[in-house]
Amino acid sequence: MQGSRFAFGPFVLDPGAGTLLRNDVPVAVGYRGLSLLAALVGRPGEILGKAELMDAAWPGTAVEEGNLTVQIAQLRKLLGPVGENGEWISTVPRVGYRFTGAVEQLGEAKRKSLPLPDKPSIAVLPFVNFSNDPEQDSFVDGLTEDLITDLSRISGLFVIARNSTFAYKGKAMDVREIAGDLGVRYLLEGSARRAAGRVRINAQLVDAVSGDHLWAERFDRGLDDIFAVQDEVTAKIVEALLGRLRAPPPRNRPSNLEAYDLCVRARKLIDDSPQMAQEAHLMLTRAVSLDPDYAEPYRWLAMNHWMGRVHWGGPTEAARGAALELARKAVAIDPNDAGCRWILAYLLAYERSFTEADAEFAKAIELDPNEADTWAALSDIAVLAGRVEEGLEHIGKAFRLNPFPASWYYLTLGQAQYAARDYQAAIETLRRDETYRTSSRRFLAASLAQLGRLDEARAEAELFLVGNPHFTTHHWATTEPFRDAATLEHFVDGFRKAGLPE
Repeated sequence: MQGSRFAFGPFVLDPGAGTLLRNDVPVAVGYRGLSLLAALVGRPGEILGKAELMDAAWPGTAVEEGNLTVQIAQLRKLLGPVGENGEWISTVPRVGYRFTGAVEQLGEAKRKSLPLPDKPSIAVLPFVNFSNDPEQDSFVDGLTEDLITDLSRISGLFVIARNSTFAYKGKAMDVREIAGDLGVRYLLEGSARRAAGRVRINAQLVDAVSGDHLWAERFDRGLDDIFAVQDEVTAKIVEALLGRLRAPPPRNRPSNLEAYDLCVRARKLIDDSPQMAQEAHLMLTRAVSLDPDYAEPYRWLAMNHWMGRVHWGGPTEAARGAALELARKAVAIDPNDAGCRWILAYLLAYERSFTEADAEFAKAIELDPNEADTWAALSDIAVLAGRVEEGLEHIGKAFRLNPFPASWYYLTLGQAQYAARDYQAAIETLRRDETYRTSSRRFLAASLAQLGRLDEARAEAELFLVGNPHFTTHHWATTEPFRDAATLEHFVDGFRKAGLPE
């Protein structure tokens, strides 16, 4: 439901935000009604068939036509008449419905600028591939990602995560607008060209408030020097923003560029479809064989094994053991990599090695306080330990560092809101396009059930089971790393009310 807003009469409908305003005052309308209204308003004057409308409000679910009739009647009551006797929505007998009002498309609502942190804040925008070979896109993306990681490890900086900066890839936008969206003062822009065993990099640091260029430099080196160039760029930026600082402990670097390229490509596939996960597994296995002393592929292979719980109904004991062994191997090779540390911490929590897990999380934050994924993962573990307020604080930090995150952040936030008994907020979070239609639906169903909206809850539970046919509440409860009986019982209660299988 993301996209433009629509104005008609005294109303403004924002499908992306899931809101309907009458004279700037929110109108209480259910999700089904909002979905129907968005479909109708998006094509004013057109006849929309009943089947099309039912698919908009109940995607992938077979429902009685009477449900549509009830929802349309409720919408008409909410919207009121047009003029003296007219209606916003007219019935076309035996066919469907038509929106009859005049509609103005307003465009997307402008995001509010985020407040600046109390330390120098920076976002590294995706470097532009200036080579004639589109195959070099992954290499240039990897260069950007590595610069983000290197800057993120500087405790005196506030650094936006990769997922959020890559939302601007290929977009021509004013630097002030981007900085406002991300809540940072400084932006690093650049380009790279890789050809004939050499790499040419142009980079510039911009103050988005004043528009001044604080630093710019061009590097033309042999490809074997690429990681030395990354270190040099990082040092120049840190010096420009903070002065000369003692460098953090060095990171493990690959000795084989093919292994590096494979790793960069695999990063984007880890949390995708089962097919993509299999492709990532092959890439990472190859990277390990090419460079067995390179830590990063072990880290992602650990997650690849463990993500079986998402894609294939939960990891087997063998897969869990392999994931943990790979995560330990990654940390052994590079104890200074926060990414390796938080993944090990997360897996240890699921093995109920809580003391060791807590220590690894603490070390990850010490090594890189800007690693948004660490805070998001820690939120999940804190909530299941019964530390709900702490969990909400952690996921808040994760979103600030990563304003445009992966879908699992919304699942984690929705879970925390459910645990805090803020069911309406959880529903709004879990119905966002970013996470809706994922396994987060189980928490959406539980939230709806706790508010007594049982028909909606059971519909969401059915949709969840389509993608997770082997799910049982008992198995989930016994495999999640709960440390608090009351929190566990609260989740189980919601699942039962929603009709999820025991």
